[in-house]
Amino acid sequence: MADNAETFKKIQDIIADQLDKEPEEVKLESNFKNDFDADSLDIFEIINEIEDEFDVKIEAEDGIDTVKDLVDYVEKQA
Repeated sequence: MADNAETFKKIQDIIADQLDKEPEEVKLESNFKNDFDADSLDIFEIINEIEDEFDVKIEAEDGIDTVKDLVDYVEKQA
């Protein structure tokens, strides 16, 4: 199982790439809507990439508001 730092780094890169941000702008406490102005399509595309990268299924984006929520979800599935 990957550790949190490794999982976060991969997710950070995916989010930065999808939202056209610098990786260091993507922090665990970052909120997708408030900090990145991400819409549901952005979040959908991020989740798709993360599902492919980690071979997990993210059932609902409900409850995934921050980068940490996503990292925790992936860690639980791993």
